[in-house]
Amino acid sequence: MPLATSKTGQRTLILLLLVLLGSGFLATSLVSYHAALASIRDGIVNTELPLTSDNVYSEIQKDLVRPVLIASMMARDTFVRDWVMAGEQDVEQMTRYLREVQEHYGAVTSFFVSEQSHTYYQAKGVLKRVSPTEPRDAWYFRVRDLQAPYEINVDVDLANKDRLTVFINYRVFDYQQRFIGATGVGLTVDAVVQLIDAYQQRYGRSVYFVDGNGRIALTGASGGPQGASVGQTLGELPGLQDLPAQLPQNGNFTYEERGRDHFLNVRFIPELNWYLFVDKQENGAVAGIRMSLYLNLLICLLVTALVLGMVSIALRRHRARIAALATTDTLTTLTNRRGFELLANQAIQEARRNQSPLCALLLDLDQFKQLNDNHGHLAGDEVLRGFAALLQGDLRQSDIICRWGGEEFILLLKDSAPEQARQLAEKVRRHTERTRFEHAGTELRVTVSIGLAELHAGDALDQLIGRADRALYRAKQSGRNRLCEENT
Repeated sequence: MPLATSKTGQRTLILLLLVLLGSGFLATSLVSYHAALASIRDGIVNTELPLTSDNVYSEIQKDLVRPVLIASMMARDTFVRDWVMAGEQDVEQMTRYLREVQEHYGAVTSFFVSEQSHTYYQAKGVLKRVSPTEPRDAWYFRVRDLQAPYEINVDVDLANKDRLTVFINYRVFDYQQRFIGATGVGLTVDAVVQLIDAYQQRYGRSVYFVDGNGRIALTGASGGPQGASVGQTLGELPGLQDLPAQLPQNGNFTYEERGRDHFLNVRFIPELNWYLFVDKQENGAVAGIRMSLYLNLLICLLVTALVLGMVSIALRRHRARIAALATTDTLTTLTNRRGFELLANQAIQEARRNQSPLCALLLDLDQFKQLNDNHGHLAGDEVLRGFAALLQGDLRQSDIICRWGGEEFILLLKDSAPEQARQLAEKVRRHTERTRFEHAGTELRVTVSIGLAELHAGDALDQLIGRADRALYRAKQSGRNRLCEENT
């Protein structure tokens, strides 16, 4: 009996070890398989597609930033404001101005609508008078009531045979910040379609835009998902019927159509009030890897880890590069407007916390358009780069310097009382006046007008800059090449 019991115990132990080892290997294999499969899908959904979406979004912003800056320049142009305030006397002056903007910047249209007369001026002349009862004019009255300085919308262009156009509509104010009209430029939707085709070719993904109602708003030349055309709703497409009700600000989804799995990344584009869809078809990639995982689990795990590591490194580098591009002016390498606003708001908070003075200088190169007209834009670019270098040489490391737009620059001087700011401004003005900028063997000279304002208690950034802008305007009106200070 003891022998039988011993043999039974051995067999039980061997069977138990076999079950334990078999279960362990099986469990390890299953866990590794599902982990690898989940990792691959996670890489596609949470890394590859969002990375492509980030790239496309960045390029869309880049392609739209230039016309936005043009519209901003038009809205701040003293000619536009002075012409309106003078009573809109000479229509040819405005149409010539709009024509020059359109031709110089390659826009398909440029316009100005007056709040006083409701006249719609276009590069070809007076187009019409806008009316609140005319549905096609609803955009103007919407823009008039905007809180934001501008909007981007897609609409038909009456001046160009109702071609579908992407408009940048910018609000215009007089020098007392009263609304006096709307101005801007337009891009043809055809040009945006070409951009989408370029994105799809570059990234190997399907890219299209959907409005808030789940209706396809814009696609490449070959159409949207499953060849869908503009105007169709997602609810009409196999596998996407439930998606309109789930549209978030951003999100990842998977769906199936005709036996094919798709991975989808959705990003809300606030500039357009649309959703950006980046769609990748599985194409059997996961199925092939599933078979290889059974055959060689260790190799697949190593490869997966390596791929994820490389993607992670590429993502970090890409984010660092995008962050630098998003806050740096490419021509002068100075901080751009977006980066300046981040730094300036921090500086204002520090000044309030430490009860230290803070001053802003708004600088504008005098007669810069004439320099461009006489010597060419390459010469103008050389002067802008040289002036930026001159400013950097005259400032402290703690001061914030930004190319505000065109030939305008802004300086934020930390721990600087108005007297110190005046001294620095005069130093910059004299230095600019004495400096010769060389281009193609020609010495170019410019002067600079400067507006100074000190941060007051309770000031927001736009209030500080607004006072500096008014001071700059006085400097321009007083003969240029001088410093004026706004005290109120």
